[in-house]
Amino acid sequence: MPRSRSATGASARLRAELFGRRGEAIAAWYLRLKGYAILAARYKTPSGEIDLVVRRGGAIVFVEVKSRLSARAEGEALGAVNARRIAAAAGHYLARHPRLAGRDCRFDVIFLAPFRLPRHVKNAFPAA
Repeated sequence: MPRSRSATGASARLRAELFGRRGEAIAAWYLRLKGYAILAARYKTPSGEIDLVVRRGGAIVFVEVKSRLSARAEGEALGAVNARRIAAAAGHYLARHPRLAGRDCRFDVIFLAPFRLPRHVKNAFPAA
């Protein structure tokens, strides 16, 4: 019997979710190797989710991870970043962690594609 559309859709969503989680784990390891401390992963707020919250020196960095099947899709992935949502979620994180509120903050994006090194874009967008 052929699969129903909903079962096929659920399967595709599950594969995409697992692909994204794998990318976030790779990005976390990559950042650790670069000297960043992971403060939170998959931090959920009413405004949305922050993939990674990291610290290096005195700066707090909110990281969006974009995993794609091709490195050529980076431009599309950057366009898919909802800077306003991430900035609002960062504000929520800082409100919940007042000891970090006075530090410098920035928003980075890490692009991942198979058989390519991660590409880390610092200050990918300003706080909205």
